[in-house]
Amino acid sequence: MLKRRSVITACCALFLLGIISSARENPGAKARILRHCVIAEIPGQYCAWPSVVRTANGDLLVMFTRTEEHLGPDGAILCARSTDDGESWEPPCVIYDTPIDDRESGMTILKGGVIVAHLWSTFHTRAGYGALADLSYEQSTLERWSAFVDAPGYRAQAKCEGAWSIVSDDNGRTWSKPVRGCDAVHGGVQLLNGKVLVASYRRDSPRIGVYSAVTPEMNFSRIAFVESPGADSVVLGEPHILQMASGRVIMMMRATALHYDDTSPRCVLWETYSDDNGETWLKPFRTPLWGFPPHLLQLSDGRILCSYGYRRPPFGQRACISDDGITWELRSEIVLRDDAPNGDLGYPASVELDTGRVLTVYYQPNVPPGTVQKMHPPDSTRTKPGILGTVWAIPPRFPR
Repeated sequence: MLKRRSVITACCALFLLGIISSARENPGAKARILRHCVIAEIPGQYCAWPSVVRTANGDLLVMFTRTEEHLGPDGAILCARSTDDGESWEPPCVIYDTPIDDRESGMTILKGGVIVAHLWSTFHTRAGYGALADLSYEQSTLERWSAFVDAPGYRAQAKCEGAWSIVSDDNGRTWSKPVRGCDAVHGGVQLLNGKVLVASYRRDSPRIGVYSAVTPEMNFSRIAFVESPGADSVVLGEPHILQMASGRVIMMMRATALHYDDTSPRCVLWETYSDDNGETWLKPFRTPLWGFPPHLLQLSDGRILCSYGYRRPPFGQRACISDDGITWELRSEIVLRDDAPNGDLGYPASVELDTGRVLTVYYQPNVPPGTVQKMHPPDSTRTKPGILGTVWAIPPRFPR
């Protein structure tokens, strides 16, 4: 009888070791999708490019763009709020709307609870619309947009173009008047030494500019460049930075293939890091993660989460977890969504709701799996993208 119990115990031990070994080999398989949710949808409007922060009072804020289409001429920046940890969302409100195209926003949360919003506004021209690739939009749409940007009232607002900052000290309920700032797709970071650090790409393309300020009200000054690897036929952009608990600052960047192609195998994420608060950076190196653009988050267990869009079949949103923020393994890749109808999606950003539970927000059309949408040129009657979210449980951290 004792011998039989020993055999059973040994078999159970082997079974458990097999489970642990399997989880180590493919930790992504252990991530659990808990639910999908809708954060903001506006019928007939194109909602995209979200950023998310948790405020000092515990609310969740999601900032995003509302426009007619991806390159529409008159976007505005909106903000949605959840006071119950993402279970429900208040209707979004407009927080920034100039006469031109306000089309990009990111948020930096500071230690005292102040929120800095980094905005970018684009001034479109008839020549710019005329230079778009064939079948980008219906000709009638381009003519209508061209007439809109030709209007004297629009042309008089060219001064609104560029990077701006607005600040809130009441958890995003009200915002200051805009001042000149830096573009930062998902926002920047307040370093352990108190300085605010952002990585911008529009002002310094094809290089990434690294900017620092002592307080959000002061002008940002450029302290470094990160060069694009031209020999690889890609240009780096849409960076996101994170300072880890160790003090190291890591930066992940989107690679855009020259001769633009969202499905190119060259569209892997690139990374660099700094050990002197952003003053100097390692030469950028490829990661194995295919997709864009990136968002970085340090989890409560110390690991680093990178979220990114996936614009080739099966279209959707993905994430990967690294122990050190430098080493990334495709076997750890987590599929958050793979049911989008096309590649008009992405820009995921994540926040940890509680230990081991994450909300990732992104944009994609909220349609049933298998839906077909005409995109070249886009069907104006289709379901346009909304701001959606996925709540998921991260895989456990196993000892090595």
